[in-house]
Amino acid sequence: MAVTDKNILTRLYVVAGCLFLFACAVLFKLISIQMVDGDKYRDLAEERTSKMFTIAPNRGNLISDDGSLLATSVSRYTIRFDAVTVKDDDFEAEVKPLSEELAELLGKTSSHYQQLLRKAKANKNRYALIARNLDYSEYMEVKKFPLFNKGPYKGGLIIEQKTVREHPLGKIAERSVGYENVDENGYYSGVGLERAFGEYLRGVEGKRLKQKIAKGQWKPIGWENIVEPKDGYDLISTIDINIQDIAHHALLGQLEKYKADHGTVIVMETKTGEVKAISNLGRTKEGKYYERLNYAIGESHEPGSVFKLMSMVAALEDKVIDTSTVIDTEKGRWRLYDRTVRDSKHGGYGKISAARAFEVSSNTAFAKIIHNGYKEKPSRFVNRLASMNIHEKIGLPIKGEGEPVIRFPGDKGWSGISLAWMSHGYEVSMTPLQTLTFYNAIANDGVMVKPRMIKEVKEWDKTILKFDKEIINPSVCSKETARKVQAMMKNVVEKKHGTGHRLYSKNFSMAGKTGTAQKNYVSKDPDKLKYISTFSGYFPADDPKYSCIVVIHEPDKSVGYYGADVSGPVFKSVAQKVYATSPLIDEVDMFQDAFETLEDSYQKYYVEAQKKYNKVPNVKGMSGMDAVSILENLGIQVEVRGNGKVKKQSVSHGTDLKKTKKIVLDLS
Repeated sequence: MAVTDKNILTRLYVVAGCLFLFACAVLFKLISIQMVDGDKYRDLAEERTSKMFTIAPNRGNLISDDGSLLATSVSRYTIRFDAVTVKDDDFEAEVKPLSEELAELLGKTSSHYQQLLRKAKANKNRYALIARNLDYSEYMEVKKFPLFNKGPYKGGLIIEQKTVREHPLGKIAERSVGYENVDENGYYSGVGLERAFGEYLRGVEGKRLKQKIAKGQWKPIGWENIVEPKDGYDLISTIDINIQDIAHHALLGQLEKYKADHGTVIVMETKTGEVKAISNLGRTKEGKYYERLNYAIGESHEPGSVFKLMSMVAALEDKVIDTSTVIDTEKGRWRLYDRTVRDSKHGGYGKISAARAFEVSSNTAFAKIIHNGYKEKPSRFVNRLASMNIHEKIGLPIKGEGEPVIRFPGDKGWSGISLAWMSHGYEVSMTPLQTLTFYNAIANDGVMVKPRMIKEVKEWDKTILKFDKEIINPSVCSKETARKVQAMMKNVVEKKHGTGHRLYSKNFSMAGKTGTAQKNYVSKDPDKLKYISTFSGYFPADDPKYSCIVVIHEPDKSVGYYGADVSGPVFKSVAQKVYATSPLIDEVDMFQDAFETLEDSYQKYYVEAQKKYNKVPNVKGMSGMDAVSILENLGIQVEVRGNGKVKKQSVSHGTDLKKTKKIVLDLS
């Protein structure tokens, strides 16, 4: 018995000892937490109940040349209700008038808001949603409503602000305007001007303290921010909304007419390099067009015959030929090694001058000029091209500029036929903007200016930074050479034998070069053969104000594919309407009645294009291209006979659209 008692006593001592050691360990841990880790755990507790949040600043505006908004930041507000902070007496006294005010502002019934608020009060909801996406004026009204006017603590009003980016002009120039995003790691991505000049537009973030409440939600503490955000600067763009609108719709109409895959048009001010319009439209599976990619800047491709300008300038500068040098086009076929150069005209042009070869766009003549002139030293030709800066990127701030390709002798792909093929725009590659930059240099008597889309950075009326004209090359060629090729480009449009003669108008002058390049020509399948149709030039032909390029990819071959037919009319439409709406009209050699005719034509087109139809419109007296654009947008197949204005339409205006499949327009 004594042994048993002794064993029990021993066990009790062991248990007591263990409890004592455990108590000591707990006491030690408490002291350790207080003395050693106290700050850490206090900070952790505070972090879990309150937290500093960043407030995005208002992003700066992107503004057009005339002051119109291309992109702007708009504040939107979410209204929530903290039912716990409101006293019962205040709630009962104010809930009905508050509900009536909310109903009048937001459109739902007073009973709906009473039920919503009472439910939040009953459930002790500290974050009940009242309304989303309010604008600033609506937000200011809500702050004055009964109960809410007592503030966040007594009235339970919770305001959350966010900033959204809006494009007031919709889809016009959307790809060039672009966007900018930032991820959780602070990495910025995006495209266009928004991304390129993001450092100016972003502003500086503010700070706001918030308290954690039920269900992982965070409620702002108080009215004021800890640190106020600083809004971004405004960017003044070179884009002219009037010219942009003209270019966009002219391109759209032609893309729809030829069922093309995609296209681009750029209009640039000759002397300054300011880009006044840039439109990029690509086709969807449904046959609609939208700003899919920035083809103008990013898509490098074989330019075709518009490259003949570069070849002609090189040959004249190196005195390989003169404008009067005679070349035998050999019935439009010239065999070089195992390949044959062909002219588009069957039978060729016979023996013609170099100037005439440019105007009629003879491939055989140019292949002979460049191959025979440089075959002993091909690097001389390529070095001449390089001296004109066409082998280098322009160096735009916008990301994604396409790489120009100009091969040098010895490079991969160089062969005995390279000179001949380069002469008329193959085995080389350029983006539309790179091509236009060279054409603009010729219009500018040899001075190559850098294209730019931003004029200045402003904070209200204060200029922070100004972007002035930048010269890439003060002389891509001599003034004498520039004047010679200027005359040739003028003849392309004005002479009856010129490839662009159908674009000629006695009311205004243009100069340029057509181009029709083949795509997928290495394939033996004729169905895979596609075309790129281009027209590049400037206007007026004398003392140019604007340069312009139009590139349309993969038009329907059954409708047409030559540059003069597909892209040329877009160029002409831009030139015509810019003439008609520009104050520079007084500087152009045009009679007042001609101006009034053009102005009337444009205004009639604009009015007609804005209408919604269920019957066939009257297009008599309109220019052919404008009439085609309007009718084809209505889903009507159009056949055109002749040139000029619509004299007669085969289906009378007022006819039901549902009964109209095709219209024949007689022009004169």
